[in-house]
Amino acid sequence: MKFVDEVDITVRSGDGGQGLVAWRREKFVPKGGPAGGDGGDGGDVYVEADENLYTLMDLRDTTQVHAEDGENGGKRERTGATGDDAVLRVPPGTVVKDRHTGAVIGEVIESGDRLRVAEGGRGGHGNAFFKSSTNQAPRHAQPGTDGETRELTLELKLMADVGLVGFPNAGKSTLVSSLSAAQPEVADYPFTTLTPQLGMVYVSEFETFVMADIPGIIEEAHEGRGLGLRFLRHIERTSVLLFVIPITSKDLGGEYRKLLRELEGYEADLMKKPRVVALSKIDVLAPDERALLPDEVADAFPSDVPLVPISAVADIGLDRLTYTLFDKVKAARASAEASPATTPIS
Repeated sequence: MKFVDEVDITVRSGDGGQGLVAWRREKFVPKGGPAGGDGGDGGDVYVEADENLYTLMDLRDTTQVHAEDGENGGKRERTGATGDDAVLRVPPGTVVKDRHTGAVIGEVIESGDRLRVAEGGRGGHGNAFFKSSTNQAPRHAQPGTDGETRELTLELKLMADVGLVGFPNAGKSTLVSSLSAAQPEVADYPFTTLTPQLGMVYVSEFETFVMADIPGIIEEAHEGRGLGLRFLRHIERTSVLLFVIPITSKDLGGEYRKLLRELEGYEADLMKKPRVVALSKIDVLAPDERALLPDEVADAFPSDVPLVPISAVADIGLDRLTYTLFDKVKAARASAEASPATTPIS
């Protein structure tokens, strides 16, 4: 499936129906009064999160969405039917913005969250509404109000527990494919991963977490270089950051600090997320060298950041990495549950 994480779309809610001017026409009632009904309200337009969706691809070729207009009022004070709503189904984690100003209208986080992005017009009153003691035979009715037209940008930010951070060819795609059923493209050249990949990691029969492989970062990515800002945003919603640094790097600590600078340059709050460092590709070292590795490189990293030497190809250290990540994920989930819940803007 092609990964699509941003679409532009124009939405229009339904117009309200017109109120009706009508009169009672009943046998043996020589002077029938006003009997025009109200118009129905126009349908609203909603964005709704659907856990079965992974990308915005279903909306890629949809340029306009219209809700149904309300029906006009009827005789005998019958109110016109309300127009059907239009619902845009999107993956959880979708942000809705005004296309021209970039202002955030709202977002849908959990499956089932619903955000109203265009309110339907109100139905006009029929002449029966205006009857009063001083106006027994009103001869006017209201038109319905127009619906709203809004030009929107839908922007997906992946919902994952762990986000992989690393320069091209760090071994992130191989790691995701080894820990989960995801099958990202793997090859020995930069930018193999051109789209984010999600993988479900099974810790036990009833314990899992989701890992996101984000396309490789390069220096000044936060300024739009390389794949740039388009994919850095997918790191925002992750709970834990896993830095993947190959042991073949000439400066392990320097590479880690460069990655931190790119994340901080994009969004300073990313520095608050818990981190783990995976030293990848250790299969190139002899077994005795692997055993000494954590102590030898410890000074290059903060003391509170776990270091886990791994080889995804040779299946070395993957169990330890899985449990280390899951401990961080559980702590992040517990913290999130203790925080006040947020609801979508409507």
